[in-house]
Amino acid sequence: MKYKELKNKPKAELEKLVRESREKLRELRFKIANRSLKNITEVDKTRKTIARAMTALKQIK
Repeated sequence: MKYKELKNKPKAELEKLVRESREKLRELRFKIANRSLKNITEVDKTRKTIARAMTALKQIK
């Protein structure tokens, strides 16, 4: 998700996105450990989404 899309979202929605993304990242790490994840780049995309959402949250505060 692009930062431009995130900066217009309300604070509650951004916090929800961060929680969901962190849970997704946790699940992806378990899949890597079990060698059942085929697309490793999904981890990078999820980490970057979390970082962008956290940046947008800091701009709001």
